[in-house]
Amino acid sequence: MSKTTTDGAPTAADDQDLGAAGSQLSTAPTEDAPHLPALGVIGWARWFWRQLTSMRVALLLLLLLSLAAIPGSLIPQTGVDETKVADFRERHDVLAPVYDKLGLFHVYSSVWFSAIYILLFVSLIGCILPRTWQFVGQLRGRPPGAPRRLTRLPAHTTWRTGTPPEEVREAALALLKKRRFRAHVVGDAVAAEKGYLREAGNLLFHIALIVMLIAFAWGQLFKSEGNKLIVEGDGFSNTLTQYDDFKSGNLFTNDDLEPFSFDVKEFTGTYERTGPNKGTPRTYQSEVTYTEGADGEEKTAVVKVNKPLELGDAKVYLVSHGYAPVVTVRDGKGEIVFQDAVPLLPLDANVTSSGVVKVLDGYRNPEGKKEQLGFNAFFVPTFGGSESGTMLSQFPALDYPVLALSAYHGDLKADSGIPQSVYQMDKTKMKEFKDSEGELFKKLLTPGETMTLPDGAGSVTFEKDVKEWAGFQVVQEPGGGWALGGAVVAIAGLAGSLFIQRRRVWVRAVEGPDGVTVVEMAGLGRSESAKVPEELGDLAGILYDRAPGAPDPAPDPSDSTDTDPDPDPEAVPSEGAEKP
Repeated sequence: MSKTTTDGAPTAADDQDLGAAGSQLSTAPTEDAPHLPALGVIGWARWFWRQLTSMRVALLLLLLLSLAAIPGSLIPQTGVDETKVADFRERHDVLAPVYDKLGLFHVYSSVWFSAIYILLFVSLIGCILPRTWQFVGQLRGRPPGAPRRLTRLPAHTTWRTGTPPEEVREAALALLKKRRFRAHVVGDAVAAEKGYLREAGNLLFHIALIVMLIAFAWGQLFKSEGNKLIVEGDGFSNTLTQYDDFKSGNLFTNDDLEPFSFDVKEFTGTYERTGPNKGTPRTYQSEVTYTEGADGEEKTAVVKVNKPLELGDAKVYLVSHGYAPVVTVRDGKGEIVFQDAVPLLPLDANVTSSGVVKVLDGYRNPEGKKEQLGFNAFFVPTFGGSESGTMLSQFPALDYPVLALSAYHGDLKADSGIPQSVYQMDKTKMKEFKDSEGELFKKLLTPGETMTLPDGAGSVTFEKDVKEWAGFQVVQEPGGGWALGGAVVAIAGLAGSLFIQRRRVWVRAVEGPDGVTVVEMAGLGRSESAKVPEELGDLAGILYDRAPGAPDPAPDPSDSTDTDPDPDPEAVPSEGAEKP
């Protein structure tokens, strides 16, 4: 009768008895004793390398890298938003110098962050290379032979059979190979091993981490990101001077820009009219025509949110939208001095917008002197009416557009050499146009209406054509595909290392003193698990059918169990291992 016994983990004496049979179930380096450094430079270097390439240090560095990235998310970064960094410096006179010395305004390019990154990279490589070499050696080798005493293993079973030992071993070899074990006969036993994909998954996971680190570093060093606001009918060519704002990695050059251009033909936006989601966009897309390279063929595409236009290594994302009222400004003689669509920046979800209209050249005041005009502009696509008491849009679509203008004249300081925002006006050298009551001259205009400036200074017309603009973000980030592939492989490798168990099975068949074959089966896993005894019981049950048990010999009255030098431990039957 077959019985499967499950014992505790082997002791130190048992490990010595198992020998090679219990070794190399993992490629993890053994650390029986701390590696104390020897005297001298070479000894210290060897000790440092062993510490750096240990798995615990790799995990510690990975944790430090995660912690080091936190300031980059909480503190404004110069590579992301220079304006926020400048504002932080103005508001924190004490903290700003400290942050500068610590490199907290440019965390991801700081020396200390790069040091952690490089050390983690070296540590992972130092962990993987020796383990990979050892794992390749295990794959090229064969499972080790059976230990001398199989009953020392955590899970084992034995029975007597009338089948010859050679036939039992042949049946066991065929059975184990059918179950996808690597098996061979060593002496009087069959040795088999399974679960190599566990270590392969572990190595694959760490290799994928290295690929991800390289991909992220490559992407940060050579990336570029720029934004451009384009009014319907206008175009864009991918050159540095055409961006509204642009930032790039440390190793990026202008030659790395993908050669392409595109024109915005039309922006289409529709919105929910009723219900709790009123005002939510239903359609949000821009139709463009584009060409790749200097002599590329013109093509048409539709750019939607989260569906970018891909041009080589660059991706063009649709990120924002607003309105650009067409404004015509005439001087006192009726001559047009400015006529263009003026993009205004949205302030809320209903596209209440603000900006300025600047007339820099061609205008002369009634006295014939050159001057510049400036108008603060406030636009609502859907006006609530004068009874609403507020100049806030009620809906994002162009249902009832109204443009509010307030007028100034003087010097806009556009020639001072200091960069200015096209959406703000420097009023330090500007004077207000006054109405009949001495207040700032301003007026609400609907499409087609004209505001006449005081004292024959000219007029401003809000044309009936209200154009729309679309904001695009052009991103070039090499290595993104490698990073995604590394993440997928890392998950697959981690799953393999967690759910696959490396284990070994031995089947010994020898002829006993009474001429009856004694069959011993044992299993050993990398860690304690119910899978090994369950699998062993299943295999033993199948092999028992092919080599059925023989009656136990009659006990000799002269024998005394009290003098048995090595009594068997209490046997615990396993499902499938016992047959009636």
